[in-house]
Amino acid sequence: MALAVVRDLRGHRAPVTEEELADFEVDVLAGFVLARASAGLVDSTIRNDTNHLELIRDWFGRPLWEMQPSNADAYFGKVLRDTKPSTRTGRAAALTVYFQFLELRHKIEIHNLTGRVVECPLDEMNRPRASVEPQLRIPPTEAEVEQLFAGWREELAVCRKFAPAARNYAVARLAADVGLRINEARMLDLDDVRWELGRFGKLNVRHGKGADRSHAWYR
Repeated sequence: MALAVVRDLRGHRAPVTEEELADFEVDVLAGFVLARASAGLVDSTIRNDTNHLELIRDWFGRPLWEMQPSNADAYFGKVLRDTKPSTRTGRAAALTVYFQFLELRHKIEIHNLTGRVVECPLDEMNRPRASVEPQLRIPPTEAEVEQLFAGWREELAVCRKFAPAARNYAVARLAADVGLRINEARMLDLDDVRWELGRFGKLNVRHGKGADRSHAWYR
């Protein structure tokens, strides 16, 4: 077996200016956003992750790929010490998935530009934990649900604004009886109610998660 000469790539990387590095950082974040959109995440989720990353970047003052575990210790252990657990875990999740993107897509490129090896600064020792307190929710009984809607239905006859009250009642009833999500129900119109189909009629859900298939019919 022949021996090969191993070179340290850090000594052979091309020099890069601060402006070029800043442009590269912007391009990487844009690529991250596009990759998450390609994965099917909704805009609000992507925007939430990028907001988390920007807040961490503003505190750190340098490209995030330079973060070390000691930096993450300081940020999550001091800066976010008194914030809500959901904020801490959300920001940690955004940072973790961003570093996964860096390692998969840009690890070699970042090494060639900066000499740094990308590695997530969060590990099993400093990763914020979500609350594990059990939250037991007991659903109402069928009689209690029917009592709610019976009283609500009677109030429709004397309410000050019938149209919005009837709309809210119909949406709540659909959610309770059919299982529609709020976004699915609010996008329905009268043409989506097909009384002639089946014994009780059907709803054509054209928007929301229920519309992932070509047409989702609900009874």
